[in-house]
Amino acid sequence: MTYSIVARDPITGDLGVAVQSHWFAAGRVVPWAESGVGAVATQSFVEVSYGPKGLALMREGLTPEDALVQLLEEDEGAATRQVAMLDTIGNVAVHTGSECIRMAGHRTGDDYSVQANMMTRDTVWDAMAEAFEASSGDLAYRLLDALDAAEAEGGDVRGRQAAGILIVRGEAGEKPWEDTLLDLRVDDHPAPLVELRRLVELSSAYDRLDEAEHLELSGDVEGALREQEAALASHPDEPEIAFWTALSQAGLGRVDDARRTIHVALERHDGWGLLLDRLAEDGFLQLSEETIRSLREP
Repeated sequence: MTYSIVARDPITGDLGVAVQSHWFAAGRVVPWAESGVGAVATQSFVEVSYGPKGLALMREGLTPEDALVQLLEEDEGAATRQVAMLDTIGNVAVHTGSECIRMAGHRTGDDYSVQANMMTRDTVWDAMAEAFEASSGDLAYRLLDALDAAEAEGGDVRGRQAAGILIVRGEAGEKPWEDTLLDLRVDDHPAPLVELRRLVELSSAYDRLDEAEHLELSGDVEGALREQEAALASHPDEPEIAFWTALSQAGLGRVDDARRTIHVALERHDGWGLLLDRLAEDGFLQLSEETIRSLREP
């Protein structure tokens, strides 16, 4: 009772899954992905084990097609399942069982598969494919474009409730905790795709904050500030971004800019002022008392 997409970015090799459904927390059960292995979407009378088992089989060296065939042969309910699998070189395999609730179908292309069941119209999966093929740029937004196209065609016959997106690196790195690039869910919302896109955009801004921290630790304080200000430009009302950007601005002598920036946080919640005082008292800020007082001025 869901529409989803599994896809590979041909430039970066990143692997992604995105889903929307009128089913609470669908993003918890449908998308599965592992760096260096592949991605799986499992839906329609969902058998969650297709996710971890499919990844395990591909990890052992099976192609998506062989892995999917094996799992379907072991499943008495295969006729009710809809499953798509993708590997790290873009091979795809997909199954829409004959007993999936109509409208149900799928379409595959280079580096992707789209699939849907219990849709309002049988045009959903073609619309998803065409939107994905026509989009460009970051994989996350291409996945979102495909979901939006499905919704524009009527989407789930029951309406909408939950969405999710999972993106991992194509190749596993030495630090497994860095292999997951994006893992976001909207479990219960009247407009889950709108909210999911907002979270993806916010996540991008926080990625810039992370990069700023790395640059600052390496001694590139001006580069760090550039990343922070780029994050702030995309989300000017986000207090977390504003607070740390302001401190960097003040540290580089741009006190007037810092005063304007930090008030986004100070006016949102009293705790930001308390945090400013604690950072100063505990020696975390290389700012004079006069500068700190100036930051509080209207």
